[in-house]
Amino acid sequence: MPDIVSILKDKFPQGILSVQLTKDEFPTLWAEAGSIISILSFLKKEADQPYSMLYDLTAIDEQAKNNRGEHPESIYTIVYQLLSFERNSFIRIKVPLTAQTVIPSITAVWPSANWYEREVYDLFGIKFTGHPDLRRILMPKTWIGHPLQKCHPARATEMAPFQLPEAKQVAEQAAMQFKPEEWGLEKTIADDELMFLNLGPQHPGTHGILRLVVQLDGEDIVNVVPDIGFHHRGAEKMGERQSWHSYIPYTDRVEYLGGVMNNFPYVMAVEKLGGIIVPERAQMIRIMMSELFRISSHLVWYGTFAGDLGMLSPVFFMFNDREKVFDIVEAICGARMHPSWFRIGGVTQDLPNGWKNLIQDFIDYFPKRLDEYDGMVMKNSIFKARTVGIGIYTTAEAIEWGITGPGLRATGFEWDFRKKQPYSGYENFEFDVPTGKNGDCYDRAGVRVEEMRQSLRIIQQCVNNMPDGPYKSDHPLTTPPVKKNTLEDIETLIHHFLNVSWGPVIPPGEAFCSVEATKGNNGYYLISDGNITSYRTRIRTPSFPAMQLVPLIAQGYTLPDLMAILGSVDYVLSDVDR
Repeated sequence: MPDIVSILKDKFPQGILSVQLTKDEFPTLWAEAGSIISILSFLKKEADQPYSMLYDLTAIDEQAKNNRGEHPESIYTIVYQLLSFERNSFIRIKVPLTAQTVIPSITAVWPSANWYEREVYDLFGIKFTGHPDLRRILMPKTWIGHPLQKCHPARATEMAPFQLPEAKQVAEQAAMQFKPEEWGLEKTIADDELMFLNLGPQHPGTHGILRLVVQLDGEDIVNVVPDIGFHHRGAEKMGERQSWHSYIPYTDRVEYLGGVMNNFPYVMAVEKLGGIIVPERAQMIRIMMSELFRISSHLVWYGTFAGDLGMLSPVFFMFNDREKVFDIVEAICGARMHPSWFRIGGVTQDLPNGWKNLIQDFIDYFPKRLDEYDGMVMKNSIFKARTVGIGIYTTAEAIEWGITGPGLRATGFEWDFRKKQPYSGYENFEFDVPTGKNGDCYDRAGVRVEEMRQSLRIIQQCVNNMPDGPYKSDHPLTTPPVKKNTLEDIETLIHHFLNVSWGPVIPPGEAFCSVEATKGNNGYYLISDGNITSYRTRIRTPSFPAMQLVPLIAQGYTLPDLMAILGSVDYVLSDVDR
C-alpha cells in the first residue's frame, strides 16, 4: 500500500506543515489553509485508492490548551477526517488558524461539507469563504455567541437568567418565519405559484421535533429544507465539563434507542488514550449487549415505519417484543432504555446468575416472530407499493454524502465496520452482512430486518462461547485499589480517594474510535490535555449526514412518499443535533 503521508509531503511540500503522531495511529497531517482544497481534491480524486468519503469535519478551540507539543501554533484548528474504502483506513488533515478565523469552503469538493461547515460556523464562529449558505444550523438564529468556544459558559447557571420581554418575543417569532428568498427558493415556476408547507416541528411523521419546509408544485415536491437543532443539548460541550467516567450517561442520550451502544465508541476512545486493555470476557459482554440493543432499536424502527405507511398492528406487536429485550437488559444492567452500563476498561458488573437461560429463551422465541412480521409487512402489497422504487440513491451518492450503515449497504455495497475494521473481538464471530440492490426505501427496510437475524446469530455465539475471567480491567486508570488496602498505607488511600472523587487523569493525546451502530457508523474523537476531563469531545453521528441527504432523494416525489423516505432513513433527532 502506498505511504500516503510520503505522497502528500512530496506533492505538497509547501502545503504540508508537519505530521502528528496520535494514539489511534491514523495518518494525521497539518496543512496550510491556502492548500487545503488542493490537498483534499487530490485525496478524493487523484490519489491511488482514494479517500472518497468526507467522514467528518469539525474544529478545536486551542486557546486553553496546555499540552500543545510541537504542533503548529493556532487559535482554532479545523479537522477533516476522510475514509478510503479501498485502503480500509482513515486519514486526518488538520489546518491551523491563527490571526484570521477564515478558511476556504470545501463544498465544491464534497457537497456534504455544507452542513458540517455550517455547524463549525455556528458553534465556533469560523467562517468558510465560498460557502453557498453560511448560517446557523443548530443554535437559534438569535443566539449570541458560539457555544464551543472555550470562553462560552458550559452551564446555564453561568449565564444571566433568561428573560423574554415583549420586544424579544416579537424578534424571536420573526426569526422563526420562513422566508423562501433567504434560502434561494423561487416562489413561482413558469408562472405557476408554488406552495410552501410546514411539516413539523410537531408532526408524527418526523418522529421528534423536526421542521421540514416543503416546496410543492401541486402535489410534487420541488425541494425540502430541514430545520434541525430543536434537540440540541450541547452534548459535546458537556464533554468538556464532565469527568471521563461521569460523561458515560450523557452518551446514552445521544442516540437514545441505541442504549449501551452509545457508550461503546466513547469508552474505547478513552481506553485507547489511556493504553487500557479490556479483558476478553468484558469484550464479549459488550458485543452481546450491543446486539441486543440493535434488535431493540430496529424493532422501534420496524413498527413505526409500518405505522408511517398506514399499518396499525405491527407497532403494538413489535413494541411488545422490544419489552422482552428490555426485560433482559434490565436483569443484567438494572435499567432498561438508558443503562449507562459500559465502563472505561470493561462493564459495570459481571453477568448475573441465570443470564444464559434468559437470553436463550429470547433467541428461541424471536425468529418465528420475524417470520410473522415478514408476512405482515415486508410481503404486504401495499407496503411494497409505498416503498419499492421510492427514495433511491446509488452507492456513489451514499459515499458522496457520508452515508454509512444500513443506508449504505442497501445500495449493494457490502461494508460493515464490524467486518472491515473489527473491534472488541468481532473478528471471532460468524455472521453475514445483508445488502440490498436498488438503494430504495424497501431495500433499506430489508437490510435492517435481516440484520436482526444476524444479531441473533452473534448473541447465540456469545451465549455458547462466553469466556471466564474478569469483567473489568485492573488498570489503575479504570479501577480503584481494593478498599481494604486503603487502610494499610496513605498512598493507596489517596489513590482510591482521587480515583473515586475526581476520576482518572488521562494522558495527553487524541484518539478516534467508532462502532457499527444501529443507524450507521458512530464515532467519538477525544482529545485529552492531561486532565480529569476531555479537552474536546467530538461525536460523529450517522443521522446528521443522513438528514442532509433527505432533500435530494425527496425531490420529485409526493408528501406520502416523503413519509416513507423519512421512515426508511431511520434517523434519531438527538443523534442529528447532539
